[in-house]
Amino acid sequence: MNRLATQSSPYLLQHADNPVDWQPWGEAAFAEARARDVPVLLSIGYSTCHWCHVMAHESFEDEATAAYMNAHFVSVKVDREERPDVDGVYMAATQAMTGQGGWPMTVFLTPDAEPFYAGTYFPPQDRYGMPSFGRVMSSVASAWATQREKMLANAQALGDHIREASLPRAAEGGEWQLTPEFLRQGVDNLRRAYDSVQGGFGGAPKFPAPTTLDFLLAQAGGRDMALHTLKMMGRGGIHDQLGGGFHRYSVDERWLVPHFEKMLYDNAQLTRTLLRAYQVSGDEEFARLARGTLAYLEREMLAPAGGFYSAQDADTGGVEGLTFTWTPAEVRAVLDGETELPETGLPGEPETDLILRYYNLTDAGNFEDPHRPDAGKRNVLHILTPLDALARDLGEPEVAVRARIDSARARLHTARQQRPQPGTDDKRLTSWNGLALAAFADAARILGNPHYLNIARQNAEFVRRELRLPDGTLRHTFKDGVARVEGLMEDHALYALGLVALFQAGGDTAHLHWARELWAIIRREFWDEEAGLFYSTGGNAEPLLTRQAQAFDAAVLSDNGAGALLAVWMHRYFGDDADEAVARRVVERYHADLLAATGGFGGLWQAAAFLLAPHLEIAVIGTPAERASLERVVAAHALPYAALAFAEAGGDLPVLQDRPGGGTAYVCLGRTCDLPTHAPEVLRRQLAGLD
Repeated sequence: MNRLATQSSPYLLQHADNPVDWQPWGEAAFAEARARDVPVLLSIGYSTCHWCHVMAHESFEDEATAAYMNAHFVSVKVDREERPDVDGVYMAATQAMTGQGGWPMTVFLTPDAEPFYAGTYFPPQDRYGMPSFGRVMSSVASAWATQREKMLANAQALGDHIREASLPRAAEGGEWQLTPEFLRQGVDNLRRAYDSVQGGFGGAPKFPAPTTLDFLLAQAGGRDMALHTLKMMGRGGIHDQLGGGFHRYSVDERWLVPHFEKMLYDNAQLTRTLLRAYQVSGDEEFARLARGTLAYLEREMLAPAGGFYSAQDADTGGVEGLTFTWTPAEVRAVLDGETELPETGLPGEPETDLILRYYNLTDAGNFEDPHRPDAGKRNVLHILTPLDALARDLGEPEVAVRARIDSARARLHTARQQRPQPGTDDKRLTSWNGLALAAFADAARILGNPHYLNIARQNAEFVRRELRLPDGTLRHTFKDGVARVEGLMEDHALYALGLVALFQAGGDTAHLHWARELWAIIRREFWDEEAGLFYSTGGNAEPLLTRQAQAFDAAVLSDNGAGALLAVWMHRYFGDDADEAVARRVVERYHADLLAATGGFGGLWQAAAFLLAPHLEIAVIGTPAERASLERVVAAHALPYAALAFAEAGGDLPVLQDRPGGGTAYVCLGRTCDLPTHAPEVLRRQLAGLD
C-alpha cells in the first residue's frame, strides 16, 4: 500500500498515486524490511527535478516495474529539501560508490539502513551506457538472496568508510596562520579554472556559484572574474529574459540552455551577488538584473500568508522548458498587429524584428526536450549583442531602443503568463527563507527602496510566528499551516545571517538580538568545541548512519561557511572575542580543503577574508529623514565586512553607545574613529578607499 498520501511534501505527494508501495522515511519502513528480510530501496529527489520526473514516468508509474519493487524491496521516498540530513548521508554513499552524485538518487540499503549499492537515474532499458532500472533491481535482489554475507560485508565496509570520512579531520601539524597571501592563493586558484570568454569556472555544466562570486567581488584581484561572469549569465538563457530570475544551471559552457527549474536559493543568493556587483562597478545592468530577480520572487514565490516557496518546476505538461521557450511565430503572434506603442509613440511594426534579433530567436531553434521531440525545436531567449552595441548598429539612441525592448518584453511576458505554468513547490524552508530575507534587506538598503524592506520585515514576522518554537529553536519546513522537521544548522545559521542583513537595512536592534539568540542555540546544539566545526544536525536529532559536518558549498552556503560568517558578525557587533575565535578555528580546520578545491568553499573563503578585514564600524544616528542622505553615501560603497548600524538614537550595541543623533555619521576603522559628521561629502571622503 502506497503510504505517501498523508505526507505534506509536494515531492512525496507527486508519488502518492504510483503503483509502488512507497513509504516515507521512518522506523516503520525499516521494521518492515527486517520482518520481510528484504533490502530497502531508497529513492531521493525533489519536486522540481526534471530527471526525477523522467524516472517517475518511465519506472515508478509502470505497473510491472512497481510490482517487482513491491515484491523484492521496501521502497522509501525522501524529499531531499525536506530531509537534507538524510540526503547528505546517502549522497556521500552514492559519491563514494560511483564517483558522482545527483538526483534522482537510488540507494539500496540493508534493513539497518547501511547502503550497499547506489546510483542516480536509471533508464527503463539499457542505454546511455547505463544498466536499466529493472536489471539493477534484479541483480540486487539476486545478490541479496544468494550472496547475503558478501552484501552485508560490503555494506559494513561502506558504512565504516562514510562514517570515517564524515569525522572531523585532524588539523595539519604545525602552526598555520591566516594571512593575506592565503586569500591571494585562493584568487589565483580560481583564475586557473576561470573561463575568460564565457565567464564561470570550468566547462559544462555550469552552475552560478554565488558564494564564490561574492568572495571574488571583495578581492580587488578577482573582481573582473565575478563581474564578467555575472554579465554573461545575465545575457544567457540561464537568466529568464522575460520574467526575471535565474534557472538552476546551464547544461553548456555558454550559459545558453538551462535546466529550467527555478530555485529560491539560487535567486536569493544571486540577488545579493548582483547588488554587490552593482556597488563595486556602478554598472546599472547589475541593478536591473537584481530588480528583475526580486520582482520574480515577489510575484511568483511569495506566499500570501508569508514566507517564500521553495522552487518551480522545469517541466510544463511533461515538456521541459515549454513555458519559457518560444518560436518566432509565437513572438509574432503576440507583437504583430500593434501599430503604435502607447508609452513611446514609436512605430510598432519593426518591434517584432528587433525582438527576434535581440533575443536570437530563429526557426531552427536552439533547444529540444530529448524526451519530447514531438514538442519541436524551440528557442531559449538569450542576448549575444549587448543593448548599447545594438543601438549603435541601429543608429538609434540607447534609451529609445531600451524602451522598445522593454515594452515588447512586458507584452511577451504577459502572454507567457497565460500559458500553462510549471508547478510550484509550495513548502517554505526556514533556511532558504533566510537567504531571501537577506536579499530583500540588502536590496532595501542598497537600492533605497522601502518596499523591499517591508517584504523583509514581513518575512521575519512570518518565521517568528510560524517556525520559531518557545525555546527559540526553529523548525525546518512549513506546509499547510504546520511547521515540521527539527531545525538544522542551516536553518539557524542562514536565518540569523538574514536577520543581520535586516538589522543593517532597517536599524531595529531586535533583529540583531534575535540573530544573537540563534547564535547561542548554534553554539549549544551544533558546535563541536573539540573538533572546531559545526555539525549539520543537533545533538538530539534522529540518529543516522553518521553525523555530517558540511563545509563544501553545494547549491547553498555551507553550514560551516554560514557558521563562520555569523561568528564574525557576532564578534563585530557584540565584541566577544570567543566568537571570532570560533570562526578562526573553522577556517583553520578546513584551510587545506579551501586550497585543494577552491571553487567549492566560497563561504569559508568569505569568512577568511572577513577575519582579515579591518574592523570597520559605520553608524548613522538620527531620524530616517536625517539619516537618508548619509545612508545613500554608505549604500554606494561595497563594504561587505563593515558593521553597519542605522538608528534613531544610541542603543545597547557598542557601535551605538554614547553617540548622539541628529543625522550624524560615525566611521571607526581598527577601533580608531574619524570625527563625527553631518555632511554627506565628508562621509564620502572618509569612506574613500575602504571598498
